[in-house]
Amino acid sequence: MTTMMLRASLAAAAIALGAFAAGAQDYPTRYIRIVVGPGLDSPARIFGAKIAEALGQQVVVEPRPGAGGTIAAQTVANAAPDGYTLMLATAAYTINTALKRSPVDLRTDLAPIGLVTTVKYALVVHPSVPVHTLQELIAYAKANPGKLNYSSSGIGTPPHLAGEMLKSMTGINIVHVPYRNANDAMNAVVSGAVQLLFSLAQTAQPQIAAGLVRGLGESAKEASPFVPGVKPIAELGLPDFDVLGWNGIVAPRDTPAPIIAKLSAAIQKAADDPDVHKQVFDSGYETAKRNTPEEFGKFIAADTQKWIDLIEKMHIKAQ
Repeated sequence: MTTMMLRASLAAAAIALGAFAAGAQDYPTRYIRIVVGPGLDSPARIFGAKIAEALGQQVVVEPRPGAGGTIAAQTVANAAPDGYTLMLATAAYTINTALKRSPVDLRTDLAPIGLVTTVKYALVVHPSVPVHTLQELIAYAKANPGKLNYSSSGIGTPPHLAGEMLKSMTGINIVHVPYRNANDAMNAVVSGAVQLLFSLAQTAQPQIAAGLVRGLGESAKEASPFVPGVKPIAELGLPDFDVLGWNGIVAPRDTPAPIIAKLSAAIQKAADDPDVHKQVFDSGYETAKRNTPEEFGKFIAADTQKWIDLIEKMHIKAQ
């Protein structure tokens, strides 16, 4: 009896596995949704349209804002791993994991498919600050500890952590002043209420061009086309400085490899499309270089660990 039950169980498992494999082979047979939490949904819409074109099924972008991305992340992490529910992940998720303010960890609870866009930040100062280079800023801050304030769009955002990384790497004492959003943070610097800020590069450039702020460095290791003439901080004496905003597509954990491969191929095809590059640039982003799911997974792991190390060193607490 036991042998018969075992054979029946194995047969049922084989049938289920065969049906699952067939489903993956036929994928997709209905519409795909991309859930979006924090940030703009334009990368999801741009790449979603190209995924739809490549796979022959509609892609619907579904906003799930709230709780710093936790609602969106839980929605996707708990969805069936069948490739029909995806998420636009951002740096907010790796930061949330580092701050321990989300139960969802991209490294273990979701499956990477592809990095799609990146965004960089420019370090700007009010013209009243008597510095014109990064090294002059560091020297001035050391000579005037606690007298310079830097704004951000909130605790735990990339601009906030970029400021903390600058403090960590240089030993300077500058004071964080969080604002409700990026526009308020920039207006505070333009008005002189706060002295410096890591601003989105595309937002900073008009202010730099108008002479309202002075650009001293760019946050990522590769120069941003949005702030021509502003060099990466990594080239200005802090070689390990690297803060990059990003967007990528992920799926529920245990999504079959053939489905991940189909989605990855569609994303990488889109990354080669000049029209996609233009749409992405016009939206204020840069198209990510071609990457595999494995490479994106390593990127997520490295990004998470970077924030864990910084947050522990600087004793940053979520609020």
